[in-house]
Amino acid sequence: MVQLAPKVLTVDEFISHYGECDRYELIDGELIEMEPTGPHEQVSALIGRKLNVEIDRQDLSYFIPHRCLIKLLGAETAFRPDLIVLDQTQLINEPLWQQEPVITSENSIKLIAEVVSTNWQNDYARKVEDYALLGVPEYWIVDYLGIGGREYIGKPKQPTVTICTLIGDEYQKRLFQNNDQLISSIFPNLQLTTQKIFTAVQPISK
Repeated sequence: MVQLAPKVLTVDEFISHYGECDRYELIDGELIEMEPTGPHEQVSALIGRKLNVEIDRQDLSYFIPHRCLIKLLGAETAFRPDLIVLDQTQLINEPLWQQEPVITSENSIKLIAEVVSTNWQNDYARKVEDYALLGVPEYWIVDYLGIGGREYIGKPKQPTVTICTLIGDEYQKRLFQNNDQLISSIFPNLQLTTQKIFTAVQPISK
């Protein structure tokens, strides 16, 4: 039996066919199926709720869209972040925004968070490189299961939030574990601990 190579998609083809489907993103023309679980969505929702509180409290021009794609210029790649904070004052410069929730400029993005799942290599390696090249100021890698490689979260492996802050054209990474208070350059007054994030997936006793 001859196994055919997977069809390579352009970003425009991907947006046309899969733009409204939350199950896929595109990396180098390859369709990547995302595998969010219930706990994955609980963690994303908690982080979004906490950041929205800060946005409202500081009366910032930021918002967190329900659905958004990041189109990397010069590549057949379109990421679908678990959570993205946008500056709505910059959207006037986004060529696709009025028709589709697609971002192409780093000026529109304040923060991206990816909640780690089985394809953790993309979150820890590929997206670190691409988000830095794009110029995303702050990138969170939320590994609530502690499944990333030891070179990323240390030994013994444990649940970890890695906050990458853009310095020049590279990320400076800081690991937060146990009950550490998160430190964000975008939300300097944020009151959120790693333990609060990790307990989001624990069932609430009645």
